[in-house]
Amino acid sequence: MTISRRHLLKGIGAGALSAATLTTLGNAMYGFQAANAAEVTGYKALVCIFLLGGCDTHDVLLPYDQSSYDSFRNIRSSMFGGYNGSRDRSQLLQLSPTNASDFGGRQFAMPPEMSGLHGLFESGDAAFVANTGPLIQPLNRSQWQSGTVPVPKQLFSHNDQQSTWAASAPEGAQYGWGGRFADASVLSGANNNREFSTITTVGNELFLTGQEVLPYQIGTNGADEIDILDDFSNSDITNLLRRHFSASDFNDSNLIEKDVARIADKSVVLNEAYNQAVANLVPISTQFPQSYLGSQMKAIANAIAIRDSLSVRRQVFFAAIGGFDTHSTQAADLPGHLSEVSAAITAFHAAMKELGVGNDVTTFTASDFGRTLAANGDGTDHGWGSHHIVVGGAVQGQRIYGDVPPAEFGHSQDADSGRLIPTISVEQYAEPMGRWFGLSDSDLAAALPNLGNFTAPNPVQNIL
Repeated sequence: MTISRRHLLKGIGAGALSAATLTTLGNAMYGFQAANAAEVTGYKALVCIFLLGGCDTHDVLLPYDQSSYDSFRNIRSSMFGGYNGSRDRSQLLQLSPTNASDFGGRQFAMPPEMSGLHGLFESGDAAFVANTGPLIQPLNRSQWQSGTVPVPKQLFSHNDQQSTWAASAPEGAQYGWGGRFADASVLSGANNNREFSTITTVGNELFLTGQEVLPYQIGTNGADEIDILDDFSNSDITNLLRRHFSASDFNDSNLIEKDVARIADKSVVLNEAYNQAVANLVPISTQFPQSYLGSQMKAIANAIAIRDSLSVRRQVFFAAIGGFDTHSTQAADLPGHLSEVSAAITAFHAAMKELGVGNDVTTFTASDFGRTLAANGDGTDHGWGSHHIVVGGAVQGQRIYGDVPPAEFGHSQDADSGRLIPTISVEQYAEPMGRWFGLSDSDLAAALPNLGNFTAPNPVQNIL
């Protein structure tokens, strides 16, 4: 494999500089020819919220008609006592999807701790996408058991399936579909400052990495800066240190060292400019929950609020929350995590409406995998397909897209123990988001390599 100078630069550590410095590696010094492919008028943003550990979405989109509910409760009888009544049918929040007739009399509900998202669903600003997960091509139980159809590698492995969700390949993949979406927009001239095209609140994420863009990291209070620059009242010392960290006096002829020095200089300028824009922002009045995810969503809301100052028209964001690997004590732990997710997304959507971009920002969930319908005592084990939520003013909401497998074992999408074989691939889940974002067919084919294997009409195609 040929290693380009740009790819070598991507692997260089930034030393005392913040992780955000790496955003500009390989971007600042290179000119790119516009592709003129993606449609990039107006502003649009995608926001991925990743539920790390494998969220049990059997416990998010719950059966509600009496027969299905009784089956579900019987299968999970060992866990029900730990919920302290919150999974009693009388406590569930019934959903009224406009496509209820698609499910032959079956009904669905959400848990009481997700009242905010339930309200968004009922108002038409949210939708479920059922039984979604990594696939190479369509697959059912008999094909799975016979091994006649290829399946993603390293199924049920946390790291590999997180990578496969992000990049259609297990750990070691280079580019995520969020980064590829941003690539197409950048090459079509969407963003004057491409460094702000993909932004993460949790680290240097594969999902946001493209060939032309790298994730820019922010914290809950803005971009990281070099703390020592604020430690001296003497302006001469501060200026000297700033010149040192920005490598403004660097004169070496080594190409790689020159690149790193130039990036160091630009990163200091970018971080300071970002934080100055946040500091000048009229505070958003929407109240965010005082939680880890709530703080991340507030930081993303602030980033969107300064979009004009950043000179961007297309952005992809990534936030994450852990704690979903519920092999044990699920009834005690999961409701609190679901409450945090619901409250944070609900506040974020309200903030987007406050900013006047409620129709221009689409938020969606993702996770390593779902979990088994079968309980292992007081928890559940690694699964595959899972149900996800898409939120935004542009969403054709109050619908459940795709097929919700029954709360029983042995059906056509049951790999075993209620471990769901997905009926909607990650690529199909992502496709309508990419089209809404402005991508062309060729852009989508490059970003979603398995999409062409799914020739039947996409069940999610009209969600946006």
